[in-house]
Amino acid sequence: MIFQSGCLTLRAGLRLTTVQEKFSWFCRRVSTEDMRRAQIKKVLCVAEKNDAAKGIAEIMSNGGMRRKEGLSRFNKIYEYEYHWFGQNVTVSMTSVSGHLLGLEFKAPFQKWHSCNPVVLFDAEVEKYCPDNYVDIKRTLEREVRQCQALVIWTDCDREGENIGFEVIEVCKAVKQNLQVFRARFSEITPNSIRNACQNLAEPDQNVSDAVDVRQELDLRIGASFTRFQTLRLQKIFPTVLSDQLISYGSCQFPTLGFVVERFKAIQAFIPETFYKIKVTHEMEDCEVDFGWKRNRLFHHTACLVLYQMCMENPVATVINVSSKPKSKWRPLPLDTVELEKLASRKLKISAKETMKIAEKLYTQGFISYPRTETNIFPKDLNLTPLVEQQTQDAHWGSFAQGILERGGPTPRNGTKTDQAHPPIHPTKYTSGLQGNEQRLYEFIVRHFLACCSQDAQGQETTVDIDIAQERFATHGLMIIARNYLDVYPYDKWYAKVIPVYERGSQFQPTTIEMLDGETSPPQLLTEADLISLMEKHGIGTDATHADHIETIKSRMYVGLTPDQRFLPGELGMGLVEGYDSMGYEMSKPDLRAELEADLKLICEGRKDKFTVLRQQIQNYKQVFIEAVRKAKKLDQALSSYFGEAREFTQQEEIQMEIPLPIRKCPQCSRDMALKRKKDGKGFFLSCMGYPGCKAAVWFPESVLEVSRDESVCPTCRPHPVQRLKFKFKRGSLPPAMPLEFVSCIGGCDEMLREILDLKYLRGGGGGGGTPQTNPPSGSYLRNNQSHNQQGRPDNSCGRQPPRSKLEPKRPAAVVSAPRPVQAAQGPAGENAVVCNCGQDAIILTVRKEGPNQGRQFYKCNTGNCSFFLWADQQPEEGHGSAGGGGFSNPPRSAARPSSGFGGSAGPSSSVTGRPGGNSRFSGGGGGDAAVCSCNEPAVTRTVMKDGPNRGRSFHTCPKPREQQCGFFQWADENVPPGPGGGFDSAPQFGGQKGKRQGGNAPTKGPASKRQMTCGVCHQPGHNRTTCPQNN
Repeated sequence: MIFQSGCLTLRAGLRLTTVQEKFSWFCRRVSTEDMRRAQIKKVLCVAEKNDAAKGIAEIMSNGGMRRKEGLSRFNKIYEYEYHWFGQNVTVSMTSVSGHLLGLEFKAPFQKWHSCNPVVLFDAEVEKYCPDNYVDIKRTLEREVRQCQALVIWTDCDREGENIGFEVIEVCKAVKQNLQVFRARFSEITPNSIRNACQNLAEPDQNVSDAVDVRQELDLRIGASFTRFQTLRLQKIFPTVLSDQLISYGSCQFPTLGFVVERFKAIQAFIPETFYKIKVTHEMEDCEVDFGWKRNRLFHHTACLVLYQMCMENPVATVINVSSKPKSKWRPLPLDTVELEKLASRKLKISAKETMKIAEKLYTQGFISYPRTETNIFPKDLNLTPLVEQQTQDAHWGSFAQGILERGGPTPRNGTKTDQAHPPIHPTKYTSGLQGNEQRLYEFIVRHFLACCSQDAQGQETTVDIDIAQERFATHGLMIIARNYLDVYPYDKWYAKVIPVYERGSQFQPTTIEMLDGETSPPQLLTEADLISLMEKHGIGTDATHADHIETIKSRMYVGLTPDQRFLPGELGMGLVEGYDSMGYEMSKPDLRAELEADLKLICEGRKDKFTVLRQQIQNYKQVFIEAVRKAKKLDQALSSYFGEAREFTQQEEIQMEIPLPIRKCPQCSRDMALKRKKDGKGFFLSCMGYPGCKAAVWFPESVLEVSRDESVCPTCRPHPVQRLKFKFKRGSLPPAMPLEFVSCIGGCDEMLREILDLKYLRGGGGGGGTPQTNPPSGSYLRNNQSHNQQGRPDNSCGRQPPRSKLEPKRPAAVVSAPRPVQAAQGPAGENAVVCNCGQDAIILTVRKEGPNQGRQFYKCNTGNCSFFLWADQQPEEGHGSAGGGGFSNPPRSAARPSSGFGGSAGPSSSVTGRPGGNSRFSGGGGGDAAVCSCNEPAVTRTVMKDGPNRGRSFHTCPKPREQQCGFFQWADENVPPGPGGGFDSAPQFGGQKGKRQGGNAPTKGPASKRQMTCGVCHQPGHNRTTCPQNN
């Protein structure tokens, strides 16, 4: 149940139990609304254009308005008094000039070379006020401060509704409690304007939302495709297209497609020869042509046989004479599409120029609103006064008077209505127009009078004859009453006089001929033909057809022949052929027609704005990615018109690659894509929100190749997480690991996490890649590949990748010493394994096939440290309690980061702060011997490969290469143990001492301090300031 009064609505869903309570609640609401309206003393009215504001103000003020200047010299302010809201109020009427706000990408994405075009599908957009409209905006802000109500007088269509909401946004930013109303009207006439004032409504948010969706999609789709094809084709065809903007639009491209399709149909047309028989008869100084009932045959012999039969007995017998009334229908009421087509055909005025003139006639009050889909006059619209206005004209005044004398207008109605505006019709008589304005106004008046008149009446006579059993016929027409044709010279209907024939009579034909001819191809499209196709396939709206046609003309995609027919240019042909060859028929209307249907559903409130936006962006983004992947087909299509295409260098190809999404960014939830480094050497995973989001994963140089696999990880979230194909450098992985494999970086593959050190991933097993809302310090998306670069001598010279800007900066020379594994006393009396962060470690199981499959191990619960420990190699009870200090003989696998790979030990990482559990020392003094992970004395070798480590010694497993455990230790990094023996102290780097993590551990003895030297002469005993060489 709904109660309505003005703009108020009461729904039964409020659970008011009795009629009395409902009525009481309704009265309170009405009383509150009346109180608010009683507070209105001044009203701001805003129209879409200055002419409309002036015309409305003249009607409301009865010509007594006062004009004053606004901050924009093109938009005046008209002030007057008006009885409104039950009282006399002051009205301030002004205007905008179309859309007050524009839509644009945020600053980082506005420049053409600022990002990959595919990013524009997800880039942030914002509304802004263009510089040339700032004065209009300031006028509204100034005027609304003194007003209590705002009335929107913009055009009553989609664009007008959206412009109205832009005005509301600007005004409410200044005055939040402003009352807002919508005036709905179809023409600027006294009756229509006063009716709108008495029936104010609320602005329609759904209609405005549809425009917002259309604007955003047009921006994203147009910008991405335009940047892609312009930048690419300018490089490939520099001599032809170096300065050419090669734009793309989801409406303009199907419009171009219609032109190209017709042209190609003409090219592919193969004419066929046909044959027919023609009979003529001269009688009473009149020659009559009889047409063959078979029309024509495509077989010469068959036609020849029939012709010879007629010639053998050439006597015609009249077998039938019939006569019946015939009417020529008067035109339907005029809608926008019909106005554009008829003006193009009859007046030779382009659709763009037609709508421009019609808008001007409307704002001057001469015609009704020109953007309408309705061809039915509403029953409550009194047409008689409109006809009476035209009786004073010298050319059609007498015809208008005749309509009134015959009982008044009786219009022929169509079947379409938009429930918003009536058909286009004259609202005021004028004789002071010139040029095309006068021609178009005259056409609208004559069309309106013809529609309100009667059909033309005639009598058609048909005569059928027989010659050798072949039938022929002729038709005559006698016009009885011209009716609407007297005022509508744009239609022709000619009488055709034939002699009187009687049934059964015979006569000798004057001639019997066998003629041949050829079928002809279809003609090129006229503008009217093109508009008809756009309307049929749902491309654009009645308000935008002319704009799309003008765009393909201005871009030189099409040209016009001398008889004003569309001919595609070389660039237009090449673009359509190129995209069609990719398999995506982007020149076909299907994609855009689907969007237009969705926009209509948004207007009706049957679809959600954001759902449509998301679906359409995804559809066009997928098409864009595939189009870029197959871009060479576009090059090949255009090369047939512009010559051979220039080949891209490898670097240019890398720069123009469109990265495919791999997973969602844990920081901003946008797509992350696989990219090459600028030098082409190496890969990284980057957030598509760059530069707004700088999250990245840098793969080490040991990764020779990485590409996107088609498979999707079934475990990791958020879905989908695409798997990757990896190829590693020989020697960079443990011996049991293959150099090429497919894996997931979402976090479910513990082995890959250890190789790449994916610190942004949490936990282990499935779903490890799920981002957290507020990640703790140190868990930002990054990859410290230095952990992986010290593993083998041939990889020790690898270049460190750039650090992510999201990662906290740390002093380059200060590296924290590793903490030995600690076992904390658990609540049940058992030892709990504690990682290097001081947190309880989690236990996981190796899932990958290999010797360690099913084996359990401990990992850091947060992923912030590189702790690792096999569960079956935990320290014995009492060796590492929470306060006990550590292990004198730590487990050999306690710090091997790669032990998840089939049991193979990974490289030592002590240089970067990892636990140094891969080497043991037998005692103190100089006789320390390194022991490998097999518990065998290590052998010492020397690096022979060219590089910064050439000549450097290292320890490794003594077994043959295929049996090695993977142990590695630089010989010059074997720091002697502390006084307590065993692993009592950590190595020192950069002048920083390692510290024991156990609270009761014995303290290491003092180390000798290096003496300070002068920075000028490098001698001890003084510094740079006191150096004798400075004197």
